[in-house]
Amino acid sequence: QQLFATFGRWHPELAGKVKLAHVWFGSILGEDGTPLKTRAGESVKLAELLDEAEERAFKVVSEKNPELDEARRREVARVVGIGAVKYADLLPNRQSDYAFSWDRMLSLQGNTAPYLLYAYARIQSIFRKGGESSKFEVRSSKFELAVPEEIALAKHLLNFGLTLEAVADEYRPNFLCNYLYDLAGQFTRFYESCPVLKSEGATRESRLALCALTAKVLKQGLNILGIETLEQM
Repeated sequence: QQLFATFGRWHPELAGKVKLAHVWFGSILGEDGTPLKTRAGESVKLAELLDEAEERAFKVVSEKNPELDEARRREVARVVGIGAVKYADLLPNRQSDYAFSWDRMLSLQGNTAPYLLYAYARIQSIFRKGGESSKFEVRSSKFELAVPEEIALAKHLLNFGLTLEAVADEYRPNFLCNYLYDLAGQFTRFYESCPVLKSEGATRESRLALCALTAKVLKQGLNILGIETLEQM
């Protein structure tokens, strides 16, 4: 209240134009349930945390894709490592404490940044395999949605705007994290049930459009969370 009052004294011309809110949040805990500390008992420095995230991600990338040159593996590790830390911090209800876990945040399974980054990269691979541009344009507003998984994915895409409004109104980025995780799950179910590249005509066009829109929303959603995306992983 004192800070807000001070702002009002400094900038009376903004008093009716700027909304100030106190957005409070919980603590980051170690896996033992106590406040996160170094082995020496000191507070963890953010720069050191991000460096370690990149190194751990680099090890995982090197194990899974040893054929990539080192520069490329380093770039993937940077995006995945830093993105994983950001996402893990934004995913919980901000008022709750959460346990910091390297294994969980760098996992390709579950509600993590690597899982969402992989989902985005996988969609890009569909366009490459089909000889389509990664910037596929949705050429029609009419979609042929006959399969339940197509309809479910389309409906979920329509909720993106409402989700962003809720995030902004309530200062809760975890709403967006959960939306994107559900979107990736909806897309997986759609992709497993609905052949994209093997379909033909209007059906193929509609399914490619769903892929393109899903990729666009994943990229925009991750960007809002401050996380870069990768065309290949």
